[in-house]
Amino acid sequence: MKNLKISIITVVKNNKDTIEKNILSLLNQNYKNYEHIIIDGGSEDGTVEVINKYKKHIKYFISEKDNGIYDAMNKGIDRVEGDIIGILNSDDYYFSNALQIVNNYFEKYNEIDFLFGSVKKHTLQTGFYPKKIFWTFGFYTSHSVGFFIKSEAQKRIGYYNTKYKYSSDYDLFFKMIVKFKMKGMATNKNEVMGHFGLNGLSSKLKYIDYLNENTQIRLDNGQNKFFVWCIHYLRFFKRVFRIIKEQSKT
Repeated sequence: MKNLKISIITVVKNNKDTIEKNILSLLNQNYKNYEHIIIDGGSEDGTVEVINKYKKHIKYFISEKDNGIYDAMNKGIDRVEGDIIGILNSDDYYFSNALQIVNNYFEKYNEIDFLFGSVKKHTLQTGFYPKKIFWTFGFYTSHSVGFFIKSEAQKRIGYYNTKYKYSSDYDLFFKMIVKFKMKGMATNKNEVMGHFGLNGLSSKLKYIDYLNENTQIRLDNGQNKFFVWCIHYLRFFKRVFRIIKEQSKT
C-alpha cells in the first residue's frame, strides 16, 4: 500500500469561530501522512491567536493581506510538498476517515488525476458528471472538502486565475476536464469526506454575480457564444420564476 502525502490548504480571514474545528478535524484524522498549510488574509478578530495554539501541528502558516481567496490558495500551492492537494476552507471540516479514503482511491486507481468525494452541503452532494460541465454548474460535489488533485496535475494546469472573484475553481475544473482532458472519479455515495459550512463566500454571493462570472469563464475558455448565452438566460429566468413562485406562497 502506498502512503501518499496529502497537502491540505486552508484559506481564512476573520473566522475565529470555526477555524479551530477545521484544524482539529485534521488532527483527528486516522490517516497521518498529511501537512496542513494555512493562509490567513490578515485577520484581526482573534483567528491568528487560535491558529497559533496549534502552530506545532501546522506545516506552514502566514498571516498577511492578499488579493482574495484564490490569491491565498495560490500562495498555499506554492508551499505544497505532498503528492495530493486538497482544499479545506475555514468554515469546513473533514470527518475522521476522509484522508484515508483519499489515499485508498489514489492508490487503487493510480491513473486518475483528481477525485471528488461526497460532501454534506445542505444535502448530501455525491457523484461526478463531467459531460455536464458544458451546460450546468452542478457536475461535481464541492471544491472545498470534496476536491483532491495530484500535485503534478495541479502544476500542469497552473494557478487559480485571480481575475475571477467567486468561481475560479470552476475555471480550473473547466481547464482540467476540457483542455487537459485529465481523468477523475467520485467516491462512493457513503464515503463522505466532511461538512461544507453554510456561511462561507458562496452564501454571501448575489446569484446574478455568480451567474455572470460563470458565463464569462465559459466564454474565456472558448465555449460557443450562442450556446453559452442561451444557458445564461435559461438559468436566469429559471431563477426568477422560482423566486416568483416562492413569493406567491407567502
